[in-house]
Amino acid sequence: MRAERFAAHGRAYGPLMTVISSGPAAPPLSGAARPARPLVGELRLDAFASHRRTVIPLGPLTLLAGGSGTGKSTALRGYESLARLAAGDPLEDVFPDPAAWVPERAQADAQGRRGFRLGCTVEGPAGPVRLDLAVQAEPALRIVGERLTGGGETLLTTALRDPRRSHVQAAWHTAGAVPVTRAPFPDDRLGTALLPLRVAGTTDGQLRVLAAAEQVVVALRSAFVCDPQPRWMRAPVPVGEGRLTSSCDNLADVLHRTRGQCAQRHARLVAAADTGCAEPVTGLTVEHLRDGTVRALAGRGPDRSTPIGRLGDGELRCLAHALVLLTGPHVLVVDPVAEVPDAMQALTVLADGLDRDLDVRQTRALLALAASVCADGHMRLLGTVGEAAAVTARGTAGATVVDLGP
Repeated sequence: MRAERFAAHGRAYGPLMTVISSGPAAPPLSGAARPARPLVGELRLDAFASHRRTVIPLGPLTLLAGGSGTGKSTALRGYESLARLAAGDPLEDVFPDPAAWVPERAQADAQGRRGFRLGCTVEGPAGPVRLDLAVQAEPALRIVGERLTGGGETLLTTALRDPRRSHVQAAWHTAGAVPVTRAPFPDDRLGTALLPLRVAGTTDGQLRVLAAAEQVVVALRSAFVCDPQPRWMRAPVPVGEGRLTSSCDNLADVLHRTRGQCAQRHARLVAAADTGCAEPVTGLTVEHLRDGTVRALAGRGPDRSTPIGRLGDGELRCLAHALVLLTGPHVLVVDPVAEVPDAMQALTVLADGLDRDLDVRQTRALLALAASVCADGHMRLLGTVGEAAAVTARGTAGATVVDLGP
């Protein structure tokens, strides 16, 4: 197929780099061992910015380490891109500067085309399902090849047949009177995310396709990018719907909504704040101001409290990450799959610079909390850390450190 020739064109995707792996590949899971919740078990950056054939195994708590320029943040951007595409975002919104993700030394082919490739493997009730995506960045941004495979079968392929048209030719497994069904798909959307709208599910083959596609979409869509910005977290905020943003700038509003919802969870949050702050924290409350806004307060004892705006950057970031881990998707600005029960979904938090502004004590406490929360399977965390935090993480039970260094 044209898309396969394009995806295999080495000059269009850049030079070969070292494969990153933490060890030998795990054997396929049996039916009894398959996770009940769909989860991304592997991220592949086949030709994506500085990465070439990079394979990153993902566990409940995975931390990417390595020196500056090793592609830690880029790897998180690759995961986020797949998540947004699975949620239905158009390609131009996900990659507003597509040339930035083309490997630097990649040369254009005879038609002037350059691009990038990435993918993932999703574990779940349908077994391991592999998604591979080839994106053309130049001369025009478009998806030129997509492949969904599972159970030893190719479940979906797309190929660019005519560059003059804004669609690709899709073919998916049917296993009925007609073994394969073909139809045009738009070249700016992830085909896997469109399958539930296009496949009838009247044959066993179609049901396998739907199960695989839905598993991938559910796992990828359940992602939350968390990047607390202390400079925005200090000011009082209006009372809103109480859903935490990626920058955590409305932390006070979220505390206003959640502090009375679950006493046990709020107590754990207060304990995390107490561990992460220089002075003791005995409670977390909010104060209603005359202008209609609220500000968060850290209790210091029976008769004293401190506005959280007075906390240090590391204290605020530690508090924000703890709030995300302990409250879960119900108070985060995420778009979980409404048709799937909460018990069947696992939220993945993406945290670039998880240890930024944190001292050793705060890092140790935050990693211990993350490992504890992620152990029950409802929450997963993929973050990047510096070398000091990586050393601490290697001694934290439940944490996996993937070194992206040479």
